[in-house]
Amino acid sequence: MIIACHCTDCQTFSGAPYRAVVIMTRENITIDGEVSEYTKVAESGNERVQGFCGVCGTQVFARAPDGSVYNVRTGFLEQHKSLVPVKHIFAKSRAPWIDTIGEAIWHEAGPASKQV
Repeated sequence: MIIACHCTDCQTFSGAPYRAVVIMTRENITIDGEVSEYTKVAESGNERVQGFCGVCGTQVFARAPDGSVYNVRTGFLEQHKSLVPVKHIFAKSRAPWIDTIGEAIWHEAGPASKQV
């Protein structure tokens, strides 16, 4: 399942209004290379282990302390453009403008590029 998490921790860690993740069990994930980990205590008091590349800092996952469930960050996956969230969680802390984002002016690339 692919979700968009709007909790304040995801906003802080990603520097964005939400973070899209694929929820997976340990049996369904393969990680090549070294992953550095940091354990964060959320507002709820729950611990989440944050996994990231120790070389470039790319955020790879958050997982339960027992390693049973992983929230894999979609942004670094090759197929990220096709991974559409089917559920949004922590609506209580979503950015108040998130519902109107489609109404904003969009550009092909940088701010001086063609509007789309």
